[in-house]
Amino acid sequence: MSSKNRRDRPYQQMKSLDILFGDSQAETETEAAAKIISIELIRLPNEQPRRYFDPQAMLELVESVRQHGILQPLLVRPRSDEKYELVAGERRYRAAIEAQKAEIPVVIRELSDEEAMQLSLIENLCREDLNPVEETEGILQLLALRLSTDVANITSLLYKMKNAAEKEDESRHNVMPNPESQMVEEIFASLGLMTWESFVKNRLPLLNLPEDVLRVLRQGKIAYTKAKVIARLKGEDARKELLETAISENLSLTEIQSRLKDKLPFKEPDERKERIENTIRQVKQTRVWEDQKKWNRLEKLLAKIEEILVQE
Repeated sequence: MSSKNRRDRPYQQMKSLDILFGDSQAETETEAAAKIISIELIRLPNEQPRRYFDPQAMLELVESVRQHGILQPLLVRPRSDEKYELVAGERRYRAAIEAQKAEIPVVIRELSDEEAMQLSLIENLCREDLNPVEETEGILQLLALRLSTDVANITSLLYKMKNAAEKEDESRHNVMPNPESQMVEEIFASLGLMTWESFVKNRLPLLNLPEDVLRVLRQGKIAYTKAKVIARLKGEDARKELLETAISENLSLTEIQSRLKDKLPFKEPDERKERIENTIRQVKQTRVWEDQKKWNRLEKLLAKIEEILVQE
């Protein structure tokens, strides 16, 4: 996703601290509310949405903080021990420590545990350098928080919504959505990142990838479209080799797929038959013939298939 697209989405239009306050306070109000406190008074929360910080990006931020200081206040909330818990601005906080800043600007707000976690997640989702795995995990956490359940139940709900939508397409009858489904749709619409359907199809499968693939995805070293292809290799050594090559040589998706063919075992006839049946089922479910552009492309492919079938 380009920086421009990410800036255009609804949550990002609010600007980071406007989001965190949950209203439309002017930027001048935010600056007026900022206080300077000792950095030693700030503590990190027990649960943090962010796991990985790009080393090069952090070096650049540290240098910027050394030269210009912290330009945007951190958001914190009071603790019972007269210290403050960080809610939003972890990169700036870590950069300030590395730059040996003794004091730091903050905005102090009274927030519940749920409010603090939700704001932290939203700020995390607004980052322009967010990788697909972090984004996927963050969205699931936000949905779980908003629907007062756990991530496992959210995943189950999303798959149920997908199955219900497919049945609705087949029957051509509209089904009244339940309150949970409506809230899911509203959250995805407000985030402006993708539809819930796209999330289920393209993002949820990421969390089932092998751990070595997930690790480089979290680090932003490879595109998730490439990672999904490499993950098809079941052998850990072969997968590791292709993964390292794809990163070091910046292989294209086509090059990765080509190299993968040489490493994958021969497919038995039953597997081939199942693939054909799955493809036909997907074509029927998506009703591709109703989309003229897609149908024009598909018609050419069908002509080639028909040509192959009549050959002796």
